[in-house]
Amino acid sequence: MKIRISNGRVIDPMSARDEVADIYVAAGKIVSIGAAPADFHANRTLDASGLVVCPGLVDLSVRLREPGFEYRATLESEMLAAAAGGITSLACPPDTDPPLDEPGLVEMLKFRAKNLPGPRVYPIGAMTQKLEGMMLTEMAELTEAGCRAFTQADAPMTNNQVLLRAMEYAATFGFALWLRPQDVSLARGGVAHDGAIASRLGLPGIPVLAETVALATILQLARETGARIHLARLSARESIAMVRAAKAQGLAITCDVATPHVHLSENDLVSFDSHLHLVPPLRSLRDRDAIREALRDGSVDALCSDHTPVDEDAKQVPFGESVPGASGVELLLPLTLKWAREMGVPLMQAIDLISWKPAQILGVPGGNLAVGSYADICIFDETADWVVTPKALTSQGDNTPFLNHPMQGRVRYTLIDGHIDFEAPR
Repeated sequence: MKIRISNGRVIDPMSARDEVADIYVAAGKIVSIGAAPADFHANRTLDASGLVVCPGLVDLSVRLREPGFEYRATLESEMLAAAAGGITSLACPPDTDPPLDEPGLVEMLKFRAKNLPGPRVYPIGAMTQKLEGMMLTEMAELTEAGCRAFTQADAPMTNNQVLLRAMEYAATFGFALWLRPQDVSLARGGVAHDGAIASRLGLPGIPVLAETVALATILQLARETGARIHLARLSARESIAMVRAAKAQGLAITCDVATPHVHLSENDLVSFDSHLHLVPPLRSLRDRDAIREALRDGSVDALCSDHTPVDEDAKQVPFGESVPGASGVELLLPLTLKWAREMGVPLMQAIDLISWKPAQILGVPGGNLAVGSYADICIFDETADWVVTPKALTSQGDNTPFLNHPMQGRVRYTLIDGHIDFEAPR
């Protein structure tokens, strides 16, 4: 299909383009921006007057819940939800059941995803067999099957010798490791930030030390091995300071944070709402403000949704007994826009954090609007007001701490490979 996107505000962080222009799409590619190509006759014209046209969003952490957790969500439902959120590429963690530790499982997931409407799915392979932290997986074979990097997800990593071997192996073959720093012994049994709020509520705490001690180990091993490390979902001010220092020393590291940690803190736990039970936990206002500033100054490289759909039965229990996680693919864009407005950040910089930069971290095409590139495009209304309700979300999991919160900014169209995979109802 040949598509003309007319009169939109085209924002492309890669090329620093910010102008009102038409975009022309043919054969799944962007063929021109501005003037129409010769003999171009659009099968459909999308009027983007008053709308923003940007690269399709790239989300670094989306749990699709298959295989093994179909009772929480299905591949089909979460792919549609991601498209509704403007996401055209996503990274899928390996903590499925069974974990993504064998090439056949990765190939099966990619095959299933390819035959469904929705974003391009890039699996992140298990770093150790069954995510048990003992024996390394066959990373070379998993890479051939389609894995873009390797991680333990939220599974504990207690053996630093295994972590060292993983980094040495990854450095030798050029693989990337995505690690969420948390010392399991310091965090054991905790469900909330270890502070005054958790003490008052009687919730067992997870100290900031659980993150910084593990992070110090990761950074030291990275210095020794030269491995390429992505630090996933940092939550503490001290962690961000350590990352700043490591980057200044030339370490090949990047990092991201999840959108709930940009807007919420331990103060929100006073309601005992189990939708606020997240991993890592919501920390202090000081930590939240440090995250917001680090996104603005570039110390944090990307924002992700950390989309984790959970069935309602697992949330309708006391806070400490609930399953952690929040559904977030459809809130990635509006929560990013909210942060940008509150911090006085230009729209291009905000879009960069959820498109071009994560595409670079993931090492995939996308996240830009270059002529000749895949037509993965998000068209949104930055002024559209709406309220987060279960009916307003496509995801099978409506477990979000932002239920009944007003939002501003909503996707109107999502194009993936030149095909309109999502169109908002009028």
